[in-house]
Amino acid sequence: MTSLDDASALLAADPGRMLEIVCVLPSQCREGYALGLASDDLPSAEGVTSVAVCGMGGSAVSGDVIRALYADRLHVPVTVVRTPELPEHCGPHSLVLASSYSGNTSEALTLFDEAARRACRLIAITSGGELARRATEVGAGLVRLPTGFMPRAALGYVSLGALGALESIGLVPAVASDLEETVAELEGEVSRCGPDVPSESNPAKALAMRIGDRVPVIWAAEGIGGVAASRWKTQFNENAKMPAFWSALPELDHNEVVGWSEGRGSQFVVVALRHPGEHPDVAARFPLSLDIARSSGAEVEEVRASGRSALARLFTLALQGDLVSTYHAIMNGVDPSPIDAIVRLKRALEPSNR
Repeated sequence: MTSLDDASALLAADPGRMLEIVCVLPSQCREGYALGLASDDLPSAEGVTSVAVCGMGGSAVSGDVIRALYADRLHVPVTVVRTPELPEHCGPHSLVLASSYSGNTSEALTLFDEAARRACRLIAITSGGELARRATEVGAGLVRLPTGFMPRAALGYVSLGALGALESIGLVPAVASDLEETVAELEGEVSRCGPDVPSESNPAKALAMRIGDRVPVIWAAEGIGGVAASRWKTQFNENAKMPAFWSALPELDHNEVVGWSEGRGSQFVVVALRHPGEHPDVAARFPLSLDIARSSGAEVEEVRASGRSALARLFTLALQGDLVSTYHAIMNGVDPSPIDAIVRLKRALEPSNR
C-alpha cells in the first residue's frame, strides 16, 4: 500500500500526474471562463426556447452544471443529451452545445451533425479534433480549450467555458463575481487537502483511507449536490477503478432506503455531500436517512461544501471527490489516469471490428 505522505511514492504511483492536474482546478476554472467569454462566432440567444447540451462522460458534465445552477433563473428548459439521438423539439429556436473535450466522441459528432441539419444554433466546446473542424466548416460558435488533458480532468475548462459562452450571448447572468469566490474557495481546499498536507490533518486523505476496500455510495440533495455526487461516483470509477454509486434526496427516501436493511451495508461507505443551500425539507431527511444506512452496518461520512454561491459550493464538493478518488487509487497502487476498459469498448465498437 502506497503511503499518501511520501512525496516520492506519490509521484511514482501517479505517472500521469492526475493529482497535480486535480489541484489546478482553480486556474482551470478562471481560464475556461475567459475562453468561453472571448469566443467568436457565437449565435444569438434572441428567441431561444430551449437549450440542449450534448456530450458523454466528463464532457457532458457542463450540461449538468448549467441545469443545476440556473434551473430557477432560466426561462427556457435545459436538456442534457447523453445518447446519439437529438430530442425532436430541437430546431431553429434551440441552442445546442456540443461538448467533446477530445473533439472525436462519436455521439457528440452525430448530435452536432443532426443539430446543424435542423438549423439549430450551435456552439462546440472542444480542444480540437473532428468537432472543431466541423464547427469551423459550418460557421458554428467554437469554444476552443487547451489540449493535453483527460476529459474528466478538464472539468474547469469544459464547464466554465460553457458558462462563459452563455454569458457572452446573454443567456445567463454575469458569472465573474461567483467565479472569483469559487477560485478562492478551491484554492483553500487545495491548501487544506493537497498532497503536501499530512494524512492526520488532511480530510481527503483520511476519507480515502476510511473507505478502504469498501464500496462508496454517494448521497446528496437533488440539484448542485446531485451533480457533485454523480461526479464523485464517476471519479471513483475512472480514477480508483472501482464500483461506486450515487443517489439524490428526496428520491432515495422513496425507494433505495428500504434496501439498507440490517446487515446489508457492511461492505459500503455512504458519503453524504452537504451544503447550506439544501431545501429545508430535504436537509431534515439527511440525519434520518443516514441513521438507516448506519443501522444496516454501513460506514457513514459527511463532506461539506464551502462558499456562498452555488457555483462555489458545487465545485468545492467536486474537487473533494476528485482528491479522495485519486488518493484512493494511489494508496492502492492503482494508476489513476488510464481508462483501459473504455478504450477496449471503443475499439470493439469501431466499424472495422464489427
